[in-house]
Amino acid sequence: MKKTCAGVGITLLFVAALFAAETTKTITVKGYVLDSACAFTKGLKKPISGECATACAKAGSPLVILAPSGAIYWPIAATTPSSGQNDKLLPFAGENVTVSGKVYQRGGSMAIVISKIEGAK
Repeated sequence: MKKTCAGVGITLLFVAALFAAETTKTITVKGYVLDSACAFTKGLKKPISGECATACAKAGSPLVILAPSGAIYWPIAATTPSSGQNDKLLPFAGENVTVSGKVYQRGGSMAIVISKIEGAK
C-alpha cells in the first residue's frame, strides 16, 4: 500500500511539473507602468503622468504594465513568502518600458516575474 501511495505521489508531482512548464514562459513585454486602479477604472492607454502613478503607488496601489494590446501584466515575486514589486517599478512610473521575465497565466490574468526592466527606446 505504501509503495502504491508513493508511486501515485511521484506521478502527481511529475504531472504538476509538466503542467507548470506548459503554463509559464519567458517573454519580453513593452508597455506603460501605471497604477492598477487607473488601468481598470479609467481605461487609460497610458498614464496621466509619472507623478500621478508614483502618488498612487506610494498610497498602496500596485503598479502594473499595460501593453499596447490592452493586456495588463501584474508584476509578482518568484519567492515565498512573496513581496510587492512597486519598488522595482517606481523608477519607471508613468514611463514606457521593456520588461523581460517569466509570465504566468491563470483565468484571464497574466503575471510576470521581472528579470530585466529598462526604459523603452
